[in-house]
Order: sequence, then C-alpha cells, then structure tokens
Amino acid sequence: MGEIKISPDYNWFRSTVPLKKLQYPIYWDHLEFCDGFRKLLDDLHLDRVHLFGASLGGFLAQKFAEYTHKSPRVQSLVLCNSFSDTSIFNQSWTASSFWLMPAFMLKKIVLGNFASGPMDRVMANGIDFMVDRLESLSQSELASRLTLNCQNSYVEPHKIRDIAVTIMDVFDQSALSTDAKEEMYKLYPNARRAHLKTGGNFPYLCRSAEVNIYVQIHLRQFHGTRYAAIDPAMVNAEELEVQKGNLTSNQDDQEQS
Repeated sequence: MGEIKISPDYNWFRSTVPLKKLQYPIYWDHLEFCDGFRKLLDDLHLDRVHLFGASLGGFLAQKFAEYTHKSPRVQSLVLCNSFSDTSIFNQSWTASSFWLMPAFMLKKIVLGNFASGPMDRVMANGIDFMVDRLESLSQSELASRLTLNCQNSYVEPHKIRDIAVTIMDVFDQSALSTDAKEEMYKLYPNARRAHLKTGGNFPYLCRSAEVNIYVQIHLRQFHGTRYAAIDPAMVNAEELEVQKGNLTSNQDDQEQS
C-alpha cells in the first residue's frame, strides 16, 4: 500500500537511526496528508528531510515536496516503483466510493496487484509479509489508502525541480506499467536512476541490500553539508565504491542481455 520513510538531517537529529518508518493515520485527500506530515516534522523539530517513498508512498512524498515548495522541507527524494499521476490506475471514478466498500472487497483490489507464479523464496516471503500487513489494516485504513492512490491528482514538477531525485525501479513484473516508468523519467530528466534486475512490487523487502546501497549512494552527495543524513563514521567509502561498481556492472550485463 506504499511506504514512506524519512531520513533526517543527521547534524540536527543525531538521536535517531538514519531511516525512520512511518505508519501514517487515516487521510482522505492529499492535502490532508501533506498537512499532517508537515505537523509531524514540526513536532520532531526537523527542518528538512530526505524521503524514501515506495509506490503510493513515493507519490505522497512528491506531493509533500510540492506542497512545501514555497518553504522547502524536502532536501531529496528516492522514489521506488512510484508514479506521478494517479490516472494510470483508471479508477478515479471509484475513488470516492472506497469508504463504502467492505474490507474483503478492498483487500481483493489490493491483492489483485500482487505478483503470482514462480518466484524465489525471498520474494515469496516479501509478498507473504505484505499479505500479513494487509490483514492487519482496518476497513478505514484500507479505504483511505486506496482513495489516496486513485483520487484524481498529479505532480507538478516545476515546483520541485530543485530537489535531488533518484528513481528506483525493477526490470521484472510489478504493478507499475512501462508507460508510468517512462513518464517518471520524463518528469525528472536529471534524476539518478537505480535499476534492480528483480524485486517485484516490494524490492525494499526482498532486495533490501541492493536498495540500501542505492540509498547510501544517493545520500553521499550530501556528505559534508548540514543536510548529511548519515554519520560519516558509519559509511565505509571504499566498500561503497566497490558495491557501486558491482551494481553498475550488473546493470550493464542486464542491458546487454
């Protein structure tokens, strides 16, 4: 259903781990979500943050950056299997009725986007985990997330063009269409690209090591600034360069094949 994580300016928020997972409450429109997220950052005394968003979480991260563009709160974005326009789901006309549907119908809609068929054990475990998480959500929580996912809205890129962006996606099957991926590339022509050979809808679960490396590479551009998100002592620069080289080599092999 989409994850959004924050990585605070390390120098201002040393008492936390670099990435903090958020389970946001029930919101029925994007403006309400953005206002609630801003209040959370205010309560945490965070001036600016780096956001990692997957699927709906990536869309909401973009909308929050857009919402705060006059007084920026987002330093950078990592967008994983994300999108910029909810019209790609062709369900804008049903978005206003999700709150009326019973939970089993809502779960069926979500499960319809989960991969099926042969897959490796780690990917299967990731899907099982998400199915368990889905079962733990109430009808209102499910309905609100589907409403945010399908409610007619799009990102205005001119409002967030100065934000550093990394677009992360997979080469295997996912709920994100090729057209949606291409639209993201067009929207952020200067964004860094992070491709994973496999990972499906949940690469941050089943390909977490690769995803973490990409996030570290993304954040390295802020080392030595007040927006550094990782304690330099926690990063082995030499190892990171080796891993970066391995990922680049893997991508070249994938493109050639």
